[in-house]
Amino acid sequence: MKQPTPGDLPRGSDGATALDHVVWASLNGPHRRFATTRGQAARYPEDVAPFVALEPHASESVWDDLGSLFGPGGGLVLVGAELAPPANWEVLFQIDAVQMTGGRCAVESDPEIVPLGVADVPEMLELVERTRPGPFRPRTIELGNYFGIRRAGGLIAMAGERLHPPGWTEVSAVCTDIEYRGQGLASRLIKAVGAGIVARGEMPFLHAAGDNTNAIRLYEDLGFSLRRRVAFEVLRIPD
Repeated sequence: MKQPTPGDLPRGSDGATALDHVVWASLNGPHRRFATTRGQAARYPEDVAPFVALEPHASESVWDDLGSLFGPGGGLVLVGAELAPPANWEVLFQIDAVQMTGGRCAVESDPEIVPLGVADVPEMLELVERTRPGPFRPRTIELGNYFGIRRAGGLIAMAGERLHPPGWTEVSAVCTDIEYRGQGLASRLIKAVGAGIVARGEMPFLHAAGDNTNAIRLYEDLGFSLRRRVAFEVLRIPD
C-alpha cells in the first residue's frame, strides 16, 4: 500500500491541517463518541484522557464553556491553545513539546509483539506508573490499538494509539521497563503501531517533550521529523 503524504490528507476549511487543533479535530472526528461539548469547548471522559479542546479561533467566552465542563477546582490538559487562560486560572505546569510526523512504518513479522486488550489494563497501568510516558487512564485503551512485549510472563514494553484527528493517528504510551531498555523494544513497537496506522491509509504522528533528546533522536531514526513546537498546559479551574 502506498504510504500517504500530508498533501494527500484532508485540511480544515481555513487551510490548516487537523494537527494544528489536534484534540478538537479528534473529538469532532473519529473520537466524536467520546466527546462532551459545551459551546466552544470539548473534553474526553476523565477515565479516558485528561485532554480538552478549544474550538479553533474561539472567543474569550470559551473559558466559561470550559469551566462548565469541569466545575470549580477541576483539572485539565490543553494542547497548543491559542488563547491564554484567565488570570485566576492556575497553571500547574507546562510542557514544551514537539509534534513530529512521518515515520518508516513497514514492519516484518514480529512474533514477540502481542495485541493488548481490556484484560491487560491493570498491567498496562502498572507499567505506566513505573515508566511515566504520559497520561494513561483505565479506558485509554479504547482510543485505539495497543501492543506489548512480554518477558517472563510480565508486560515490559508497550505502545499504542491515542489522539485521532481525521487522516492521522497519534503513536503514544511508548514505554519500556527500565531493566529492558537499550534493546530496541520501543523501536519495534512504534513500527508495529505505525504499520497498522498506514494500513488504514492514515499518517502516524507523535508528541515528545522538547527536552527529551533521547526520545526525539529515536523518533528521528525511525523517520519522524519535526512539524511544530507545541505547549501542553496543565490547568486548574478556580474554586
